[in-house]
Amino acid sequence: MTGQQVSKRTLARAAVAATLLVLTGGGATAVAMDKSVTISVDGETRELNTFASTVGAALDAAGLRAGEHDALAPASNATIGDGSRIVLKRGRLLRMTVDGRSREVWTTALTVEDALRQLGMHSSGAVVSADRARRIPLEGMSLDLRTAKVVTLVDGGAKPREVATNAATVEELLRELGLALEQSDTVNPAGVTSLTGGSRIEVTRIRVEEVTEKQKIEPPEEKVDDPELVKGTQKVEDKGEPGEKTLVLKVTRVNGKETAREQVSVKVTKEPKPKKVRVGTKPVVDGAVWDKLAQCEATGNWAANTGNGYYGGLQFNKGTWDANGGGQYAEYPHQASREQQIAVATKVRERRGGGYSAWPHCADKLSLPK
Repeated sequence: MTGQQVSKRTLARAAVAATLLVLTGGGATAVAMDKSVTISVDGETRELNTFASTVGAALDAAGLRAGEHDALAPASNATIGDGSRIVLKRGRLLRMTVDGRSREVWTTALTVEDALRQLGMHSSGAVVSADRARRIPLEGMSLDLRTAKVVTLVDGGAKPREVATNAATVEELLRELGLALEQSDTVNPAGVTSLTGGSRIEVTRIRVEEVTEKQKIEPPEEKVDDPELVKGTQKVEDKGEPGEKTLVLKVTRVNGKETAREQVSVKVTKEPKPKKVRVGTKPVVDGAVWDKLAQCEATGNWAANTGNGYYGGLQFNKGTWDANGGGQYAEYPHQASREQQIAVATKVRERRGGGYSAWPHCADKLSLPK
C-alpha cells in the first residue's frame, strides 16, 4: 500500500470519526468500532469496512447470507476484529445418478473433480457425464457417474468369464458387448437390474425350431392259430416289411441342448406290410414229466439264471440250446417260455433215442428212462 493510499484511508477514517464525535461526543470510541474485514466467497475475496462485531453481521453488511448447506468459518456468531477473514463456501446441489441409482447430494466443491473427491467417489476408471474440470453452477447440476466394475458373465452355458465394464445395468452391459437377446432368450438378473462389482449375469439361449424327420413304421403282427405247433410256440411265416412316415417336430433347445420336442404333423409315406405269425395251440406232450424234471433241475423256475452257465427250467447250456433250434425263440433259454423250452427239450430227447440221458441225475431221481 502506498503512502498516498494510507493517507486517503486515514483521512476517511478521520472524517467518520469527526462525524461520530458530533453525534456521540466520543471520537475515540467511533474509530475503534470501524474495522477492515476480508470476505472470501467460493474462493473470490472482497474487502469490507464495517462496524459489525460478528461474522453474521458482517455478511449482512456485505449483502451475503450463509444458507443451510453452506460452509461458514468462523461461525456466524463469532466476534470479528480489524483484519479478520471470513470464508463462505456456498453449497451446490448435485442431482446424481450413480450406476443407474438416483440420489441428491450437497457439496461446497467448486468443480466436478473436487466434488467427487469430497464425496468419496473419485475413481480413475469411472465414467462421468461432465468434464471433471467443469465448475459447478451455484444452482447445482445433474451428473451421471458410472463406476468401473468387474462382473462375471455366463452366455449360453459357456464357461464363465470376467468382464470389466462401466455399464450401469445388465441391459447396458449386454448392449455394450453386442449380446442381443433373441427369440425366447432370458437373462438373470433382469435387464433393468443395477450392476455392482462381483455381479453374476447368466444369459440362457432358448431356440425353438421345426425339424422334419423320417421314421420307420414297424410292421403290425397278424397272428393265426396253428394246431400243428406246440402250445406256447410261434413260427414267423412272413416277416413283413416296415413302412415309413414323415414327421414335422417342434424342437426346443436350451443352451444348445435339446430339452423338448412336440409333434406338429405326421404323414405316412409308405404303408407297412404286416408280419404273419403262426401261434401253436397243440397241447404239450409229457408236460407233467417236464414239470417234474424242471422242479428237480431248477426248483421249478423256468427263468432260472444262476450264472453257472446253465439256464431255464431244464438247465440248458447255450450250445445245446442253439443246436436244437432254441435261437428261434430267444437268445438264452431262461428268456423263453415254458412251452418253448419243452419244445427244445423234446428235440434233445428224441436225438438221444427218446430217453432223458441229457438230465442224468434227475432222470435217476425221477426213475425216467435214459
